[in-house]
Amino acid sequence: MVAIECGKPAPAFTLQDQNGNKVSLKDFKGKQNVVLYFYPKAMTPGCTVQACGLRDSSRALAKLDGVALGISPDPVSRLKKFTDKESINFNLLSDEGHVVADKYRVWGLKKFMGREFMGILRTTFIIDKQGKLVHIMDKVKTKSHHDDVLNLLQSLS
Repeated sequence: MVAIECGKPAPAFTLQDQNGNKVSLKDFKGKQNVVLYFYPKAMTPGCTVQACGLRDSSRALAKLDGVALGISPDPVSRLKKFTDKESINFNLLSDEGHVVADKYRVWGLKKFMGREFMGILRTTFIIDKQGKLVHIMDKVKTKSHHDDVLNLLQSLS
């Protein structure tokens, strides 16, 4: 498995969005910086706060030539319900088999309320217009995630 390191090309992927359309990382190459964030489950409190923060920051993100893409193991139908319910204005991608999560090394052992299970480790990757990984946020705070992302993009421009 390829190491995930800043300065190296981000692992390629193609997944279905909330509408069943295919979205690939290469679609943004040469055009936009990508805020690729992995989250555990749509329509849960923390994930909703995180997604709505990015939704509300979409103009500021666009001014920095940025686009958000959220990835979770949810099926397309659940992502559609989530985007409709919360008016999410960016693509959420379905990685039911956690193939992309494995590539990005964010599928791992989690602990919650005394039990252990495998799941998404909440992580954000900043990928520049050339497709290079420039920052990894592995200590994500859902309430300030959007501000943290905007500050990072500003510092990179």
